[in-house]
Amino acid sequence: MLKENHFNSKNIISETKKMVQEFSKSYGKKEMKFDFDASALLVIDMQKYFLDKSSHAFVPSATAIIPNIKKLIKYFRRKRPIIFTQHINTPENAGMLKKWWNDIITTDNDYYKLDKELYVPNAPVVVKTQYDAFYKTNLKKVLLKHHVRQVVITGVMTNICCETTARSAFVQGFEVFFVVDGTATQNINMHKATLTNLAYGFAYPVLTQDIIKSIKNRC
Repeated sequence: MLKENHFNSKNIISETKKMVQEFSKSYGKKEMKFDFDASALLVIDMQKYFLDKSSHAFVPSATAIIPNIKKLIKYFRRKRPIIFTQHINTPENAGMLKKWWNDIITTDNDYYKLDKELYVPNAPVVVKTQYDAFYKTNLKKVLLKHHVRQVVITGVMTNICCETTARSAFVQGFEVFFVVDGTATQNINMHKATLTNLAYGFAYPVLTQDIIKSIKNRC
């Protein structure tokens, strides 16, 4: 079955800890040198399209990552930028997405809206039209304005917009911290496959508690 509820409030801590341990064994544990003063939190596409149970694109495990994203927001909003991405298409700018999915996220209904539970008033919102949040957007400009060198990636979907944005961030010179228990997709195989590839060549797979611990240690 393609869609499954692989993360829930009871198993997300234990399951994601095991994943991070597996990646460390496979690729060696790279020392995480997280610099809060040079970082930004990216919250990718936490929209009703993926979070509302009435949507055909609902990601069952997305509800389990919301508490962790909230925790990170709590710490980042004190000092560092929190940037939300919002995917919105028109038939003209969708490109291959329309052909591939035969469906696009438009403003014709409320599914395009960001989750009110997470959005921080006055936080930058980068509206994107493709998987890559850097593609034809002002995201890089916003990051450089705040002297960002490291990005912490959360949101949905792990293997599509989150992964594509992580790879793009790496190529453009940013260190990437990919939150294993702060991202979700339609099933566990997709989640693990993305993290396996990113851990090998693009990003540090981290837990929410890793980032928060690093922030606390600098105080």
